[in-house]
Amino acid sequence: MTFAGGVVLAGDRRATMGNVIAQRDIEKVFPADEFSAVGIAGTAGIAVEMVKLFQLELEHFEKVEGTVLSLEGKANRLSTMIRGNLGMAMQGLAVVPLFAGWDVDREKGRIFSYDVTGGRSEERGFAATGSGSMFARGALKKLYREDATEEQAATTVLQALYDAADDDSATGGPDLARRIYPIITSLTEDGFKRFSEDEVSELARAIHERRLEEPDGPRAALL
Repeated sequence: MTFAGGVVLAGDRRATMGNVIAQRDIEKVFPADEFSAVGIAGTAGIAVEMVKLFQLELEHFEKVEGTVLSLEGKANRLSTMIRGNLGMAMQGLAVVPLFAGWDVDREKGRIFSYDVTGGRSEERGFAATGSGSMFARGALKKLYREDATEEQAATTVLQALYDAADDDSATGGPDLARRIYPIITSLTEDGFKRFSEDEVSELARAIHERRLEEPDGPRAALL
């Protein structure tokens, strides 16, 4: 989700194997370089390897060319990598990430989504991917504010993940008992930042307390 000073990218921590929870603390959000990040969805093993290769290619480009690839160029390169996995995707091993970053030239946060063939679309305001994306996107659609602060944006994406976990079994919400919380990152003119566990814990617990009174979450205004 974009906000007044950049963009936040968040992900839950659950990995599934059929109807079984395979891992409760997987990481689905990774820095690509200083000003961009990738959120993964789909086949975890292939997705993580794709991100590692993407990170390496961006680093290599910077060392060889002596300059950083533009955000548009990074988004295009990731599109090519996803297209290269099309054969595996047709066998059911798809990877469909989100890419977000701070555009140094345009001085704003931008979000790019992809389809399984590598088709790229720039999203305005917010986007979601993965099995719980329709529920997360619905929450973001009602709660998104263009003038949100970084903390308000972090709270909004956490609310969206909470809603996704409420309706999608493959999405994991904040696990207060095990102290496993979603990963929340931001990309601004200062670069990539990952919210600390204490910061996310505080937000998650505040949302949880509020949802004890309103289980379905905050209500958007009718007009």
